[in-house]
Amino acid sequence: MKFGIIGCGRIAQRHAEHIHKQGKLVAVCDVIEDKAREMAGKYGAACFKDIDVFLAGSKEMDVVAVCSPNGLHAAHTIKALRAGFHVLCEKPMALSVQDCGEMINAAERANKRLFIVKQNRFNPPVAAVKKIIDEGRLGKIYSAQLSCFWNRNDAYYKNSWKGTLDLDGGTLYTQFSHFIDLLYWIVGDVKTVQSYIGNFAHQGVIEFEDTGVISLRFYNGAVGTINYTVNSHNKNMEGSLTLFGEKGTVKIGGQYLNELEYQDIEGYKIENLPPGNPANNYGQYQGSMSNHDKVYQNVIEVLEGNGIIATGGFEGLKTIEIIDKIYSSAKQ
Repeated sequence: MKFGIIGCGRIAQRHAEHIHKQGKLVAVCDVIEDKAREMAGKYGAACFKDIDVFLAGSKEMDVVAVCSPNGLHAAHTIKALRAGFHVLCEKPMALSVQDCGEMINAAERANKRLFIVKQNRFNPPVAAVKKIIDEGRLGKIYSAQLSCFWNRNDAYYKNSWKGTLDLDGGTLYTQFSHFIDLLYWIVGDVKTVQSYIGNFAHQGVIEFEDTGVISLRFYNGAVGTINYTVNSHNKNMEGSLTLFGEKGTVKIGGQYLNELEYQDIEGYKIENLPPGNPANNYGQYQGSMSNHDKVYQNVIEVLEGNGIIATGGFEGLKTIEIIDKIYSSAKQ
């Protein structure tokens, strides 16, 4: 299967590696031509600076991976779909609910698949907890606590689109949208929120919050909280999800939801979890667990008719809906 990439920054390197292992990278595009040229040279792909020329001149592609800044995801995805390609879009799907809807509509009109990267769903402890919930082993979920305590200092945002409202969007979009997705996927859709946010340590550095505290009520009656910050001193501290149900309590923890830290389940124990992939390493920083190999495996299986899509446009939209509710509540 042949792939192209729009945006040749950090996360695109991860995409290129897995494309090379499971398919063929045939074309890349970036407005910074040196970045595109470097990636193209490494993988023997064609190199483009202009997205329209890239889409028109790379007709052999089956799938376009959109790895551009958050605020460009919608425009680039829609262009690629209209040009006749399936699309794999990095998180977050977009920065508004309206843009997500337009992306889904564009995929339907073009009769093409729209995949959204949500690689944390493949974390072994996450997959195991989702399975036992679907089997009813925790019974009714009463409450959930999501904690996201990471570090992003001034250097992370320097000379970058990150930290801007137009291209980044907010801490929940860039750092923690995967965590919001798992809350939706495991517990359910969110009905109401009450949120408080603030920028404590990044004044003059970013155009949005660096910390938030949120209370939630889910449509299924459960309640929950989200506590997040990028002000953990010096390094990432924790990314965890704790669930309290009528038949058990579990906590998925570690720095990025990579460890099963606690379980007490009536008549059952989660055992023999396979080791997970390491986190995405960005030098001084680590991101979420690197499961892009499984994302690409799913894309290929679905397009070859042998798989069920792991995360499509609708589920990507639900994440953005919840984040929109949180930020709207904070403004009020």
